[in-house]
This record gives sequence, structure tokens and C-alpha cells, in this order.
Amino acid sequence: MSQNKLYGNTPCFLNGKKVSLDEDIADRDVLIYGVPWEGAVTWGDYTGCELGPKAIRLNSARYTGYLPELDEIDVLSHYKFGDLGDVDVVPADTIETMQRIKDFAAGVWKTGKFPVAFGGDHGITYPIVKALSEEVSGKVGIIHLDAHYDNYKEYEGDLYARSTPFHRIYESESVRNEGIVHMGIHGPRNAPETGKYAKEVGATTISVREVRKAKDLAALAKQAYQIASEGTEAVYLSICSDVLDFAFNPGGPVDGNGLTSYELLELVHEFAKLGIRGMDYVEVYPQQDTNDNSSHFVTYAVLYALAGNILHEKSE
Repeated sequence: MSQNKLYGNTPCFLNGKKVSLDEDIADRDVLIYGVPWEGAVTWGDYTGCELGPKAIRLNSARYTGYLPELDEIDVLSHYKFGDLGDVDVVPADTIETMQRIKDFAAGVWKTGKFPVAFGGDHGITYPIVKALSEEVSGKVGIIHLDAHYDNYKEYEGDLYARSTPFHRIYESESVRNEGIVHMGIHGPRNAPETGKYAKEVGATTISVREVRKAKDLAALAKQAYQIASEGTEAVYLSICSDVLDFAFNPGGPVDGNGLTSYELLELVHEFAKLGIRGMDYVEVYPQQDTNDNSSHFVTYAVLYALAGNILHEKSE
């Protein structure tokens, strides 16, 4: 099997190098890993996001790291990618899977490299953030780009469903709740108690209308970042695909009035310029997306983040 193939015809992300945490990865700058997990399905046929990591990797193979619109920066000339493959999830065992994700993420955080995780559903964010919180000495702040709060107490008895990770994160003493920014929130698939609970714990909401009405996206991103970084040791970025309007995320649920692809990429780039410790991108649904538009877009989001991270490193 070719060195840059993970399994079958699936290449490493952006044609990087297949690596393991058990080997010397000193020459790698960015570590990719997939979490092919789907827990409780929240509605009907919107399922299959466990296939996200594979589809994202397959579609990344056609891209370079060159972004002419960002002062011609070439991400791949700055960073070497290592692809760790996927977390070994257990489809029938949520508790075991959450522990496996946490253990895997802990090993990734210890490397000091820039990690990017591909979901899977949004439930994966909780164990990843928990592992980060145990690695750093201070508190963690989070910028959460999503249509929904994902902070239900439970979903049909499941504490770790895709709609619950931020409730679990609110309960974590190592995450500063006042450093959590829910951004891009919109639409009636949110319930009144979710917005109320976010306020009660001290989290900040920046709705899609606030993003749309902002005259300066960079200034808005700086405002959100200041909230997430105040009193925290590390800022983590979590992106759910449905923060995008369904016109830009055709594989996802029909969430109208979302961000444009331009708005999301600009925000991601600005956050990374200010300094994020790592990121995830979750809930890509290949089965619902004939042209793979949603999984193709993930490569753009990662490259914009890394282009920002390059500028952040130069500014230090």
C-alpha cells in the first residue's frame, strides 16, 4: 500500500504522510485525524456523518495549498502534514468511544503540533476539548461556529449525542464558560431552553444576523476571540457544517439563513491569525451530497485556518 494511503483508495489528507503517534513525527507540523462516529440520530434520514473523514480525505486529493486570494500564500510550502488515520470507535458503545476519542486526542495534544479533527457528529468535540483541558495548565476557551447551541442536557437518554456536547463542556471545570462563544447561531431548530441555558452559564452568543450586519468581519472575529481568550490558556475552534446556509452546505440539514462560504472562511482565517490551539470540523453528510460539495469545502476551511496560523506564528 502506498505510504500516503490510509485504507483502500483513501489518501492522506492533502496527500500528506501517513504517520502514527508511536513514531517520530518531529518533521510534521499539522496532524490530521478522523473520528468516524455517529451517535444518536436527531432527525429522520440525516445520517451517515461517520463517513465524513473518508469523503473529506478523498476530495482533498485534488487540491494544493496555494491560496492566491490570501496574498498568494502556499500552506504546503510552510507546513508538512501527517495523517494519523481514524480513532478506533465502537459503534455500539458510546461511553467506550468517548474514552477512546479522549485518549487519542490526549496523545495528539502532547505532540505540540497543530491538530485538525474530522467528524463524525458534534459529540466528538467534548472528549477532544476534555483532553486539551487536561494538557494545558489554565482554562480553555472555545469558539463554536454552528447554527445550533448543541447544549441539550441529554437526547433521548444519551448524554453524548450530537446535540449535547456543550452541556458536557459547560459542566467541565477546566473550560471557562465565559470563554465560550456560540457564533452563527440561527433558526428555529434551536429550542428556547438552549439559548436560555447558554446565557445562564455565561457563554456569549453572536447570532448570524450580527455576523451579517457587521461592517467589518475581522473586527467581529477579534471581538469574539477576545472573549474566548480572556482568562484562558488555549482557544479551540469547533465548526459544524450547518453554520453555513444550505446553499453552501447541500449535504446537511435544511438550515436556511446561514453564513456564506465567504463569511465562514474569513472568520476562520481571522481566528487563526489571532491564535487557536487546534480545530475540528464536524457533521459532513456524504450520503446526502451527490456532488460532495460539503466535504470539498472542508479543505478550504482547513487551509484558511492554517494560512492564518502561519501569519500568527510570524507575528510572535
